[in-house]
Amino acid sequence: MLTSTVISAAEESVNPLIPTIPDLVWGTLAFVIVLAFFFWKILPAMNKALDARREAIEGGIQRAEEAQAKATAALEEYTAKLAEARGEAGTIRDQARADGAKIVAEAKETAQAEAARVTANAQAQIEAERQSTLVSLRSEVGTLALDLAGGVIGESLTEDKRAQSVVDRFLAELEESEKASK
Repeated sequence: MLTSTVISAAEESVNPLIPTIPDLVWGTLAFVIVLAFFFWKILPAMNKALDARREAIEGGIQRAEEAQAKATAALEEYTAKLAEARGEAGTIRDQARADGAKIVAEAKETAQAEAARVTANAQAQIEAERQSTLVSLRSEVGTLALDLAGGVIGESLTEDKRAQSVVDRFLAELEESEKASK
């Protein structure tokens, strides 16, 4: 029987490119089963994976947009704080200049007051020394004048009150002429 099948197969001319009917039926049935399995199991899993990937991408984009918005807000806040700090620094600088000018003015005023006090003390001291010198000179000039007058006259004039008044009057006239020349 085997030999008869082989002989009959050899006698028939079979085209290898054209499938036989049972091969077509079984091939179609296998294809439908694989296609049904693909639509039932593989396609939903692929769609699920693609949906997850799409959601991940959309979520990433959304997170990136949120991060961009936060960065923009932080930049605006930083810029506002920087402008505020610059304004505050300008105010502090102006206040420091005003305080410095005030301190300089106070120091000048204190220095002028101290100079005026020192000048007043010096003037008072000079005046006191002048008065002391004047009193000393008056007595010495008076004594010298009387001695000189006594030498010219040949008599002693030291005891006479009149001689003392003449000397005082002479010195007073001398002082008046000195004040008038100034």
